[in-house]
Amino acid sequence: MTQPKSLWLVGAGNMGGAMLRGWIAAGMPPSAVTVIDPGAPAVPDGVRVLREPAGGSPEVLVLAVKPQLLEAVAPSLADVRPALLLSILAGVEEATLAARIPAGSVVRAMPNLPVAIGKGVTALHAAKSTAAMREMAQALVAPLGRVEWIDSETMFDAVTALSGCGPGFVFRFIDALAAAGVSLGLPAEQAARLALATVEGAAAMAAGAGESPAVLADRVASPGGSTREGLNVLDRDDALQCLLQETLAASRQRNVELAASARG
Repeated sequence: MTQPKSLWLVGAGNMGGAMLRGWIAAGMPPSAVTVIDPGAPAVPDGVRVLREPAGGSPEVLVLAVKPQLLEAVAPSLADVRPALLLSILAGVEEATLAARIPAGSVVRAMPNLPVAIGKGVTALHAAKSTAAMREMAQALVAPLGRVEWIDSETMFDAVTALSGCGPGFVFRFIDALAAAGVSLGLPAEQAARLALATVEGAAAMAAGAGESPAVLADRVASPGGSTREGLNVLDRDDALQCLLQETLAASRQRNVELAASARG
């Protein structure tokens, strides 16, 4: 991976901390990283932690605070001039970021939580970034999992709803699958183990298959069998599809609201 000479991570909460752990695991020297976070987060050994910027500018500034905190942190970064600003703020557009932080290039990123174990998905978009800084952004997130460039910033809210928020929805599904097993009489701890292993195995199988998940579902659902009976419930009136469409639409709408708030 192409290592930046210096990287500031502003905010080391759930997502920022996950990315930091992924970078260190991929070989980034801890001495190259400064975390700026007043909450005194736990960080890997060798990473410097500051409550606020202490002068100078890094090669890469990663903005990983909550979107609602942009106005609070932006003044402290007004004199910071990184070559690359990589922002993971949901709903906050490039123009808004460029107006508040004078970076050479701005790249929006939307990672998801599994980046901490190198199994994440990170969507990237850059309207005006230089080719060198696009390559730098790509190199930064490549060790964290799959990378997808998004052509239009207008699609970023949809991507955030799908892959950014998606792990939370999958976690909820695993929990619901286990709870359904408990309702049939299984011990709770055993149901939880079975649900987790089932989702893990099915996801790995789908990732390595040459067919779509829809084809795989039909393949394991023999006519008149128990899997088919269960799928009939999920497929009735497109119940599962409608539920997920409503779920992602709600997440996308929240991103739209966050963008409007940041612009204001």
